Amino acid sequence: MKKIFIYLAAAAAALTATSCNKFLSEQLPQGTLSDEQVKDPQYVDKMVISAYAIFTTAEDINGSFSMWNYDVRSDDAYKGGSSTNDGDVFHQLEVEKGVLTTNWNINDMWVRLYRAIARVNTALAVVEKCDENVYELKNERLAELRFLRAYGHFLLKRLYKNIPFLIRTDYTYEQYGEISNTEFSNDEGWQKIIDDLNFAYANLPLYQLEMGRPTKAACAAFLSKAYLYKAYRQDEAKSHRVTEVNKSDLDSLLKYSNPDIYEKVGYNLEGDIHNNFRPEEIYENGVESIWAMQYSRNDGSTYGNLNWSNGLIPPNIAGVVDGGCDFYKPSQNLVNAFRTGADGLPFLDGFNEKDYEFADNADPRLFLTVGMPGLPYMFNHNYVMDYSSNWSRSGGKYGYNVSLKQNVDPALIGSYLIKGSYWATSMNRIVFRYADVLLMRAEAYAQQGKSAEAIELVNKIRTRAAGSTQMIASYPARYGVKFHIGNYKGEFDKETTLKIVKMERRLELAMEAERFFDLVRWGDAKTVLTKYFDEEKGKCDIYNDAEFTADKNEYLPIPYEQVAASNGHYTQNIGNW
Repeated sequence: MKKIFIYLAAAAAALTATSCNKFLSEQLPQGTLSDEQVKDPQYVDKMVISAYAIFTTAEDINGSFSMWNYDVRSDDAYKGGSSTNDGDVFHQLEVEKGVLTTNWNINDMWVRLYRAIARVNTALAVVEKCDENVYELKNERLAELRFLRAYGHFLLKRLYKNIPFLIRTDYTYEQYGEISNTEFSNDEGWQKIIDDLNFAYANLPLYQLEMGRPTKAACAAFLSKAYLYKAYRQDEAKSHRVTEVNKSDLDSLLKYSNPDIYEKVGYNLEGDIHNNFRPEEIYENGVESIWAMQYSRNDGSTYGNLNWSNGLIPPNIAGVVDGGCDFYKPSQNLVNAFRTGADGLPFLDGFNEKDYEFADNADPRLFLTVGMPGLPYMFNHNYVMDYSSNWSRSGGKYGYNVSLKQNVDPALIGSYLIKGSYWATSMNRIVFRYADVLLMRAEAYAQQGKSAEAIELVNKIRTRAAGSTQMIASYPARYGVKFHIGNYKGEFDKETTLKIVKMERRLELAMEAERFFDLVRWGDAKTVLTKYFDEEKGKCDIYNDAEFTADKNEYLPIPYEQVAASNGHYTQNIGNW
């Protein structure tokens, strides 16, 4: 099957770019298209493919749409690099001190994502003019584009909360300058995203021949996540606190996360979680991958449509991956969360009271998520990690752990790991995977007091985790580690069930850049990160001055450049930035 994201060149060339009021919009000017072009399905398809393309081409090492750069604010990961001055603006985010509205990384992601949305709207404007009698796929293509527009707005909203919504395709230059970022309440903003997805769900097919185009199941997964965020109401003018977990939104989540939607068309859990993070073609677009960013190699261009956005993450292994930058390093706190007791269950409280040692029981997912000294890097026994500069450019300031989910075995250099300006890989990035859908469903059940239903889904994830040992089967005998994972038994009250689900999300989705956004959504960021900073001080001196300020640090400030260009239509986020 073809990967749609790789067919870019002709489609991208079809666009005429103009800058619109700091959005750097790529709108086609009125009158650019002839009647013949609008009626030509081949031309229209190129416009649609160009809209897909920007979600890979607009990101790079400094601004990944996976958001790993911004997840360094969580307790899962340290920024990494050579020092706090290496990517200093991200260090400011991880300690929540010194963040300025003029920092380049505050404006950077705003511009990247609005470029993507503008490209989508350009294609939408073209498709909307098509005659259905000539272009039979009109509604399906409109559905794809509105799915993509919802995705761009979703990423922006998680970062900035109060954002302008570009939900029309006929804006004039002047009208761009009149859009407000507070036109809609927080709840109404989520609904705007859901409105696009509702149209998409009604018009997308069950199956797609080309990988990368969303299916009805992909849209259901996206609706599940949008309703999950919408359910946690944060609509107070001077606060980001959660005032309600809305039952109606949870009911909608349960509707769209129904396993029948997914399993009847072939989606399910992989037998081994690691299969989701392998670059080989036989593993990509597997049964758990509901919608993924499609990267490629050997497609006729010099480097292919490779993913450069993880280029800062590989370690700097001397003589092997020279130039690895060693960012996004798993925290010791995350490692400790994988410890299990005699019953094979995680410690819901007090897991960080002692650091994990190989003699401790551990969830096998630890060894598929975190590379640690004494164990092989990327499961390659030729590269056993140690306490050297190969594994920590900072000399240990950020520890010696390495993320495994974004990296590729050095044995695959030249095939699936390519050196250009930075390291890149052809490995897809899964945006919606089935495990996440099951955990969102479990969370909805937990919030509704349906403990048995929630625990059943958590146990399904844990059963899969117990069998995820294809790459690490030799570790107990060879390196002395201990796999021990069990399922939950018995009945639990609502508070305990929520703790179980939250912990399972952390373990299953660790280093997939979900953690910080989960903490904010739950209203737990202040409590969890204050405790994390207090425990890290003295052990990891980068946090000595760290402090999370509630009703400020949950979201990025609106970039100064955008506020200044808005003619007074943008309101700065709360928190006295």
